[in-house]
Amino acid sequence: MPDFFQLLVLSLLQGVTEFLPVSSSGHLVLLPFITGWADQGRGLDVAAHLGTLAAVLIWWRADIILMLRGLLSLGRKHAEGWLLFWQLVLASLPVILAGLLVHIWDPDFLRLALTVAVANLVFAGWLWWADKQPEQAPDVGQPGQPASWRAVLLIGLAQILALIPGASRSGVTISMARQLGWPRAAAARFSMLLSIPVIAGAGCLSLLDLAGQQGATSLTAALVTTLLSFVFALLAIRWLMGWLARADFRIFVIYRLVLGVLLLGFLAGGFF
Repeated sequence: MPDFFQLLVLSLLQGVTEFLPVSSSGHLVLLPFITGWADQGRGLDVAAHLGTLAAVLIWWRADIILMLRGLLSLGRKHAEGWLLFWQLVLASLPVILAGLLVHIWDPDFLRLALTVAVANLVFAGWLWWADKQPEQAPDVGQPGQPASWRAVLLIGLAQILALIPGASRSGVTISMARQLGWPRAAAARFSMLLSIPVIAGAGCLSLLDLAGQQGATSLTAALVTTLLSFVFALLAIRWLMGWLARADFRIFVIYRLVLGVLLLGFLAGGFF
């Protein structure tokens, strides 16, 4: 059973990195290597993700309500919400199907520090290149301006790469959206909305792991992790949307490049 400090660090990593293009799963994989702590396991990973799920539902509640109204009216009213819902479904199908295969296969290389290091370097390069592309459609992806089905499918296919720790789910979806000419804020918004079905689906797959942890202590740890992750994620979303109103993704590219190089250095030096 991790102590409170370990839960705090886990929640901080998950809450802050889930919606930033820096890979939350990559940081969670690295946590045991850096601290020497035992791997926190899928149970607490799921609890942390549920906290971030609650945060995105609260922050984008207007879009959630709009989609619910569209579904209840079967698209006759609030057509924008109806369309947005089904576009999120389409964009989520590729990674859900790929995630099922990974869940069954459970390859060991997805828990390696080397995988995280290389993925950070590769996908930092893509984010840098994509963010340099001009905004070809300044209104696409914004509220009231739904995206094309082709763009949504491409973003969904790119999201499969997020199964690689260090690739970053938000990073690959934002990179693809930026490459298609979406504005930065619109790319971040769609990426966050797209996290809802992905996190929910992953949580359902891993609930058995959480249920398998015996005793009230594990349940308490899970609840604390969920609450802390929720608070940190809400703060991170607020900061990111404010940042993108006046700046680009360069700071995240630099961070990921530095992280990748440091990890390779640590690996070469035998620290991991």
